[in-house]
Amino acid sequence: MNLTKVLSFVFLLAALGLGYLLWKGVDDVVETEKRIALTEAAIIEKLQMLRDAELAYQAANGKYADNWDSLKQFIKEGKIWLVQRTESTKLLEYGKEETTVTFDTLGSVNVMDSLFNDRKYPNFNLEALAVVPGSGGKQFEFFADKIERNSYEIAVFEIRDPAPINPERRLNNNEKALKVGSRTDASTEGNWK
Repeated sequence: MNLTKVLSFVFLLAALGLGYLLWKGVDDVVETEKRIALTEAAIIEKLQMLRDAELAYQAANGKYADNWDSLKQFIKEGKIWLVQRTESTKLLEYGKEETTVTFDTLGSVNVMDSLFNDRKYPNFNLEALAVVPGSGGKQFEFFADKIERNSYEIAVFEIRDPAPINPERRLNNNEKALKVGSRTDASTEGNWK
């Protein structure tokens, strides 16, 4: 066999091996990004559900739940009151209007039936609601307090992923971790928008 043919064959094998390693490296990165995106989508869905529960808790109790056990108990046994608001306007002298607002309590529904019913969440599992998807069993961090803004006291809450799967979200002590609410503002928005 000719030395040129042997070297050509060796170079062909080397090129195929390097090509495979390059393809595998790119494929691994793409698969990792897909896995991170799917996991973060599941985390965001849970944060939205927890936000809905926190807002209902605050409407019923005048403050936010600062731990999972309180919120869980509220979801299990709490009620959301159904209130009807009606306004009537009466025309007074000289074109002035007087508006009367009345509130009528119509009844209540269970939090579980209202927020987490089978139609909306067919596979809802209350015990797993506070567990961060893809974390190996870690729970979301809960925070609730009152802060003063312009001489008014306002309730705030924050629910946060304690161990982000995305390396970019782990920078600076998990500064960009997925969360809903804020410790310093009266915001109930998530930071994924």
